[in-house]
Amino acid sequence: MNTMQVTMVRIYLTEGQHQVQELMRILHDDEKVRGVTAFRGISGFGQSGKMHSSTLLDMSLDLPLVLEFFDEPQKVERVLEHLKIIVKPGHMVSWPATINAGE
Repeated sequence: MNTMQVTMVRIYLTEGQHQVQELMRILHDDEKVRGVTAFRGISGFGQSGKMHSSTLLDMSLDLPLVLEFFDEPQKVERVLEHLKIIVKPGHMVSWPATINAGE
C-alpha cells in the first residue's frame, strides 16, 4: 500500500459566527483542498468559558462547529496563511498525518 504525507487542519467555530459557508466556499472553490468535513457539536466551550449546548429548551443555533480538511503540506501552509485573516487566533490546529494513497 502506498502512503502520502498530508497536513490535517481543524478549525473551531460556533454557528453564531456564520463563517462556515464562507470557509467552505473558500476551501472548495478557491483553494480546492481535499477532504473537507463540517461537524456540529452537541456541547462545548472556548476561551470565553461560555457554554454552547443543544437542549430541548434552547433552540438557538449557537452550537460548536468543527471544520476539518487535509491536503499536501505545502498547499495547507499556503491555505492557512489565507485563513488566518478570517479565523480568530487560537481557533485553528494542524498536524502531520499519513493517508493511504492507493496501489
